[in-house]
Order: sequence, then C-alpha cells, then structure tokens
Amino acid sequence: MIDYPLNIADYDYPLTENRIAKYPLSERDLSKLLVYDSGKITDSSFLKINEHLPNGSMLVFNNTRVIRARLIFQKESGTHIEIFCLQPEGSYGQTGGKAIWKCLIGNAKRWKSGNLALSAGEGIEQVTLIAQRGEQTADAHMITFFWNNPEMAFEQVLELAGKIPLPPYLNRAPEQSDIERYQTIYAQFNGSVAAPTAGLHFTTKVLESIEEIECSFEYLTLHVGAGTFKPVSVEDARHHNMHEEELIVEKQLILKLLQNITGNIIPVGTTSMRSLESLYWLGCRILQGNEPGDYFFIDQWEPYKNESKIPATEALQAIYDYFSRKHLQSVSGFTQIMIVPGYRFRICTALITNFHQPKSTLLLLVAALIGENWEKVYKHALEHNYRFLSYGDSCLFFTANN
Repeated sequence: MIDYPLNIADYDYPLTENRIAKYPLSERDLSKLLVYDSGKITDSSFLKINEHLPNGSMLVFNNTRVIRARLIFQKESGTHIEIFCLQPEGSYGQTGGKAIWKCLIGNAKRWKSGNLALSAGEGIEQVTLIAQRGEQTADAHMITFFWNNPEMAFEQVLELAGKIPLPPYLNRAPEQSDIERYQTIYAQFNGSVAAPTAGLHFTTKVLESIEEIECSFEYLTLHVGAGTFKPVSVEDARHHNMHEEELIVEKQLILKLLQNITGNIIPVGTTSMRSLESLYWLGCRILQGNEPGDYFFIDQWEPYKNESKIPATEALQAIYDYFSRKHLQSVSGFTQIMIVPGYRFRICTALITNFHQPKSTLLLLVAALIGENWEKVYKHALEHNYRFLSYGDSCLFFTANN
C-alpha cells in the first residue's frame, strides 16, 4: 500500500445524468476526441486520431469479447431473479450440460430455496437452463447451471438465454442494437462482462488511417469484470479492494513490446494499460526468481511495495526468456493492479480512453497518467459538450513525463 493518503473526494466532478451517453452515435467513429499533451488541450474528432498519434506508434488492443452475462429467471410467483455471471470455475466453454460460475444475484432475498428454470431458443437450438444456488463468497454466490443439451457449450447457452450486460449507469434495458455496438469490431475471445469501451470507437476506416502513419497493432486479452464499475466507497482509496481480472498474454506480444520499448506504446483502454503495466511487474518477479507456474497474480499494491529500478527492457526480456525456457506461446494469470497518482509508468507512453465516472479507480488511473490537470481536462469536456462514459466520446492522453 502507498504511504500517503488518497482522498477520493479529491477525484470528484459534477457529472449529471444528461451528460451520460445513454446510446452510441449512429457511427462508431463520429465521436469527439479530446487530446491532452504537455498541458495543452485540443478538440478533435476520432476520425482524425491519426493526426494526433506519433508516427510509428504501437497500439495495443484488448480483444476480449463481452458475453451475454445477465440471465433473467422468473419464479412461478412471477418474481424476477437476475443472475449475473461473473467468472467460471474452470474454462469458459464448458460442455456436458453442467457448469459452475461465480455470480451476482439480483433480488436474492426472493430466492430462498429450490432451483430456477429458463427456456430460450427455438427448434434444435432450444434449451432449458436450470440454476442451482450454492455457497456464498463475499457478495457473490457459486451457481451450478444444468442444461438439457450436453453437446452445447455454456457459452452457446448464454448466447441464447442471456442479455448484454450494459453498465448500470446507463439505467436502461439492453436493446437489439447493443448486441453489436457494445462490442469492439476486433472482439475475439469470450469472457468479459463489460466492454473495453475505448475500443468501441474504432472502425476499419480509422484503423487503415492509423496504419498509413506506420503504426502497428498488437493484442492482449483481459476479461473485464463487473468490478470495473465498483465505486470507491471509502474516504481513503488506499482501503478500496480492487477487483481482479484474468489476463492472457502471448509470446508474440512480448517480442513486439521489446522491439518498440524505446518508442511510443499506446494502450487502447484502461484495461490494456493495466495489463501492460502488470507485465512489467511480472517480469520483475521472474528476475527475482519467482516464476509464475500455471498462473501468475499481480497484487493491487505490488508496484508500491518497492520502487523498482529494473529497466522495462530487462523485465520484458525476462518474460520472453521464460516463454522460451518453458516452451510456451502464452501465459495466463490475474491482475489486481491499482494505478493511482504517484505511480510511475514503465511501459505505456499514452492512453486512448473514454471519460470515466467520478470517484472511480479509472479516474485515479487518469490522474496518475496526466497529473492534477485531469480536473482541467474534465472541466473543459463538460464545458464543450463532450459525451461521457461507455457510449461517450474519446480521449487521447499523453503521460505527464512524455
């Protein structure tokens, strides 16, 4: 834990309901773009982001795919019980007609006993899903699901029976258009219960314009958890329990990071930024003789326990060498890293992101990146009619020391 107070009230701003974008724009790339670099604010459009990126930059995208994690069951009494699927026990694509998941339960007091049932789909894809309530773990429950088509993977069941898990602050039910729009165009691997929303602005046209300035694209997978919306409810954010998320990294990405570490490495979204910075600390661990084994775990305060002077190149090289020694092409683990003011960035030089909620861990990350001027930036956005949060407008922030 850091040794200085972190008063969350210092990271507040007046976000009213009418400033939250409840729906996306007609086209993904029509959003505004606010650029902050060396104390200067520039208003632009996302279609012109190539004009603001340094030539030859490496952009890193999170290619996770949002699952239809919300299941709405109706009891015989008519009462609705919502089960929000957070994380599987085992692999995501479980088959055999049974799967166990860590879940949140909405209206849990009305589900005192018995199983819940839900039917969905048509014809050969029709499925009946049964939910059996298990032990409680903190604010979640272990739920065992059974379904009547053992050849069907649970991810297919969710596609048929589940709903897109829109952020709670949108305060509306998901609509048909959200199935496409609350998903990046490069989404590939199922597992997130929230979209890496900075990526929602990208279109093929925008990607092609960025390629024209000799930028390269790389990918990692961080499955975004519902904890990303968890408010900081304590006065001193040092006592906030950061959520953990699964991170999957390929050897190819480490090689590309090594090749570009002296240039500009720009994550698309806070999920990609937290992932890249977590890799530095994983490399430090390996250099200290602590190899990850089957899974690694980066604690939320690990970066603050000891000020590491290990160069990023050495940390990344340690991971690459580990891959080679173990004959691995990818490694999986969990990161709980919490980036707050005072953090020194080792990998990232800029960030493409959206505007974040007041008093949130994501706003703390932005403040860590650009310093106290985050207030100036957000005030400017409010005064110039930018749209906020998941379906809102975009930002390009360069680090304060870049």
